[in-house]
Amino acid sequence: MEVILLENIAKLGDLGDKVSVKSGYGRNYLIPQKKAVPATNDNLANFEARRAELQAIADEKLRVAQIRAAEIAALDVRVYAKAGDEGKLFGSITVRDITAAIGARGVEVEKSEVRLPDGPLRELGDFEIQIHLHPDVNAVLSLSVAAEE
Repeated sequence: MEVILLENIAKLGDLGDKVSVKSGYGRNYLIPQKKAVPATNDNLANFEARRAELQAIADEKLRVAQIRAAEIAALDVRVYAKAGDEGKLFGSITVRDITAAIGARGVEVEKSEVRLPDGPLRELGDFEIQIHLHPDVNAVLSLSVAAEE
């Protein structure tokens, strides 16, 4: 299935690209989420007429993501958890805990934006957490996990 992308999508293409995707991905995700339209002649002409408007929207999303990245990079977040003598946590620090800690500092972050490639944090220490805000913008959050007293 060929579609025309209405926004930048990581590992797929940029605004206005005509790409070939699997039909289920196109029908069930890209088109309902308004991220793409089927690549027909009418849709192509309609897209070309709206290109400047869509580019302005994409530029605004990028600008907002860059501002949020600067806010997140300036944060130094500390999370407290119960831990044993060896520094192992009784439980773990998950994406939900991280988003709650960031939200308590006044910056809103979605759970889907937080990247924990090695899974939940299970020990005390300082960590750098990747926050994926936009296909072109990633922020690094300094997170300290400390023992409750």
